[in-house]
Amino acid sequence: MIEPSPNISENTTPNLRRSLGARIAISVVVGNVIGSGIFLKPGNIAAESGNFGLIMAVWIFGGALCILGALCLAELAAMLPKAGGLYVYIREAYGKPVAFLSGWNEFLFAKPASIGALSIAFTGSLGLSMGWQLSSFQQALLATIIIAGLCWVNILGVIWGGRLQLAVTVIKAIFLGLFAVVPFLLIPWIDQSVNVSNYGTTVEPRQTTLSAQVGVVLLAVMWAYNGWNGIAPLAEEVSSPQRNLPLSLFVGIGILIILYLSANFAYHGVLSMEEMAAAGDHAAELMLMKLVGPLGMAAMSAVIMCSTFGAINSNLLIAPRVTFAMGRDRVFFSVFGRVHPEYRSPVPAIMATGIMAVVLIYLAPIGQYLVRDVSTESISSPVLELIVTSLQNSSIFELLTNFIIFSLSIFVTLAVLAVIILRFTRPDLDRPFKTWGFPVTPILFLSVYVWFMIQIYLSKPLESRIGLLFIALGIPVYFLYQKLSSSKKI
Repeated sequence: MIEPSPNISENTTPNLRRSLGARIAISVVVGNVIGSGIFLKPGNIAAESGNFGLIMAVWIFGGALCILGALCLAELAAMLPKAGGLYVYIREAYGKPVAFLSGWNEFLFAKPASIGALSIAFTGSLGLSMGWQLSSFQQALLATIIIAGLCWVNILGVIWGGRLQLAVTVIKAIFLGLFAVVPFLLIPWIDQSVNVSNYGTTVEPRQTTLSAQVGVVLLAVMWAYNGWNGIAPLAEEVSSPQRNLPLSLFVGIGILIILYLSANFAYHGVLSMEEMAAAGDHAAELMLMKLVGPLGMAAMSAVIMCSTFGAINSNLLIAPRVTFAMGRDRVFFSVFGRVHPEYRSPVPAIMATGIMAVVLIYLAPIGQYLVRDVSTESISSPVLELIVTSLQNSSIFELLTNFIIFSLSIFVTLAVLAVIILRFTRPDLDRPFKTWGFPVTPILFLSVYVWFMIQIYLSKPLESRIGLLFIALGIPVYFLYQKLSSSKKI
């Protein structure tokens, strides 16, 4: 049954519909997370740590950290089931200016960069499967077509985007599950398809201390888990939100942990630690190549295409709801707070998100083209030298993903802290779900996440500083917009 959105009159303004049930909500959590990380990161993780036991421990630890976060966000989501997710929780705890910076970060860079990176990964796998040699600009053009098509699906209504998400998530979860069990299923037919001795192999890790190993591996693992809180911005369109929001978080993260641990057992059962480390971004392809030959490459391309396609769609479901919430609160352009009277979707916000993603897709190859012949030896500024080096040596995918995690982690941390703050400042709010183990659970999450952000800053200083710069740019934008809005009302 479709329920009206809260606080919006049905007679005056078109509003969002509560059209998403528990199955689609779970598919958003799973589909928003399973993108490229589980396929591209394990080889590099092996090189950084070189020990199977440590690797599995960090994957389990990363999953447990997501569960702790889910316990906290479940309270907020059930208490404030409105479009916007973290933006809404931060607004209630800290006020509109801080909430605006959260939404600004998502609108300006974080979500468009995620959509752009996933679109580039999709086109790269498409080109590989078709035997095409695509230039950066050709990849960008194909990515633009994919984004435009999925924007249109989501404009037609949240139920269409949700149904597409459910279908794609089921397919890619089955793919990932098969990927994890195929080596074990082939044991009767292929000698050494799984070699138990591989689990005991080691390599000399890149990181010399245990703390550094854990920090770098956790950074890669949390990129693979990135987006676990993705259902929160859709809260206003989830039916029975007090039940389905916590349910989708816990079930979705549980599914992810099982799939990710199973995939890692498969990787390391087929490949030795030395092979994993040498494979880098291509451990998944190497595993399937070793098992089934050239057919494995085509199969891996299909899996990555399906996986990234679903993640692109989930981002286009989620990100516009944050921009919509900002527009409805009139802390940003009010046009973004409009809902189409027939489709009941935030059309301006969806279009803005798609356009921002396309802009970032083209900025990366343009930047690479402009610095292709620049000698870093002639650059006196250390920061500029880092930027030029990054543009010259990184793929478009790497350029877009490297800037995301740190800035997003800041606002995840603020949102979890909001659980504690709102217990004191808003005890009157109805809490259908209360965080288990409060206050130990949020304090434990915050302690680990603060340590995690410090590790990111130390290992990725350029990306972290640029992320902080993007957030800081929102401060004058907020106050300028407020001033302009006030002058229009006079």
